[in-house]
Amino acid sequence: MPNSCTITGCTLWRIVIERYTLPEMGELWTEEYKLKTWLQVEIAVCEAQAELGYIPAAAVEEIKAKAKFAPQRVLEIEATVRHDVIAFLTNLNEYVGDAGRYIHLGLTSSDVLDTALALQLVASVDVLLGRLEDVIHAIRYQAQQHRYTVEIGRSHGVHAEPITFGFKLAGWLAEMLRHRERLVRLREQIAVGKISGAMGTYANIDPEVEVIATRKLGLKPDTASTQVISRDRHAEFVQELALLGASIERFAVEIRNLQRTDVLEVEEYFSKGQKGSSAMPHKRNPIRSERLTGMARILRGYAVAALENVALWHERDISHSSVERVILPDACILTHFMLVEIADLVKNLLVYPENMQRNMNVYGGVVFSQRVLLTLVEKGMKREEAYALVQSNAHQAWNQPNGNFRELISKDPRITSILSPQEIEACFAPEHHLQHLERIYQRLGI
Repeated sequence: MPNSCTITGCTLWRIVIERYTLPEMGELWTEEYKLKTWLQVEIAVCEAQAELGYIPAAAVEEIKAKAKFAPQRVLEIEATVRHDVIAFLTNLNEYVGDAGRYIHLGLTSSDVLDTALALQLVASVDVLLGRLEDVIHAIRYQAQQHRYTVEIGRSHGVHAEPITFGFKLAGWLAEMLRHRERLVRLREQIAVGKISGAMGTYANIDPEVEVIATRKLGLKPDTASTQVISRDRHAEFVQELALLGASIERFAVEIRNLQRTDVLEVEEYFSKGQKGSSAMPHKRNPIRSERLTGMARILRGYAVAALENVALWHERDISHSSVERVILPDACILTHFMLVEIADLVKNLLVYPENMQRNMNVYGGVVFSQRVLLTLVEKGMKREEAYALVQSNAHQAWNQPNGNFRELISKDPRITSILSPQEIEACFAPEHHLQHLERIYQRLGI
């Protein structure tokens, strides 16, 4: 892969960036921005060298005044020298002139590449944190709106017991808040540079240059680099994005399931003029949720590639480089897009409480079977006997066209001899299942 490959030159992401107007992340991964970070690193090192008296301060001022680069010219030089950093430095010196001899003094290419990459990754995390706040706000809003909207909870895809839609969203919110904490920690872990020379031993550069230069860049020195910063940091970065993508996928899959025709408790917003099928005019498909599901799969694949990058030969090889030129821009832009998409999807989600009520009462409230069971036990019936009694009535109602669990319970003499009509009625009150939800909402500020 050519060193100059840029993510915005790839057809897929050009379409994503242009169609969805998400330049804030895409611009961080252009060739021009990359070279800009290289120049930042080189100047920070020159300033540190001057502060320590290794190069003339006047030369640094001249470098800062004259240093420029032309991406296309860098590519032209690279076509000959076959080395991206050398091509960049050659282009810089075409502008700087004699003072350029102080640029890159005592450095190796990875000092620039890895430190500059840290700047890109930190900037990317900052953008992702901003978009994550949009997701958190959208989920919190919907959770507040539906904190008392009762729906059926499901386990194994089967009706279980009543919850509220707000409670479901509270789980989403808690998950996103954990991701915010992870991204903040990740920002610190990735904000590391190295200005330590060819093997990381500082043989040709004062370690204090690294301290000063990285501080100027808003980074900290790596604890013990080789010729490169160890790739466990970058693997952690991509794994967190993959984990964030997995959470978004979880929400998307839930929306897809709840939008099924036979459920239809929520639905993606369907805009005026939108069409769901070229053949079937009635279709309203959860295409955005499906898109997010597919994108999460890509992120997980990138996490595997990032893990493969950790094991380099000896003090370094460049097998990681070609991988990172694809997966790091892709993962950042893809995660950014997913956050923007899920925020808008949740914010505009169509919620149907009437359908939730209908689904909960299917088969005559069979989902209240545990309350009947426990009430019978409280009245003195053995649990095994009570379980068998309630199960037989539940199964009789289950999946029958006119099955009615509540009616069967109310007519079963083995139950009515123990429970009064009022006690049976109380078993079918959904409020019992919601009595402690406020504690969860309070934890999350809903």
